[in-house]
Amino acid sequence: MADQITLQVNGELRTCDSKTSLPNFLAQLGLNPRLVAVEYNGEILHRQFWEQTEMQTDDRLEIVTIVGGG
Repeated sequence: MADQITLQVNGELRTCDSKTSLPNFLAQLGLNPRLVAVEYNGEILHRQFWEQTEMQTDDRLEIVTIVGGG
């Protein structure tokens, strides 16, 4: 069994397996990666870096979902 880590997502504590990539973490949260923007530890994280970004203990993420409508 992989080690579990705790991180903060939009102000709430969440857990995931250590070494979980950002896209996999977003999928675990039920989010469509094409429809979100991510701030990672205080910095906007450009999509080109998502795949190589692994969740670490005490990371802070702010995730904003794009909502369509009229």
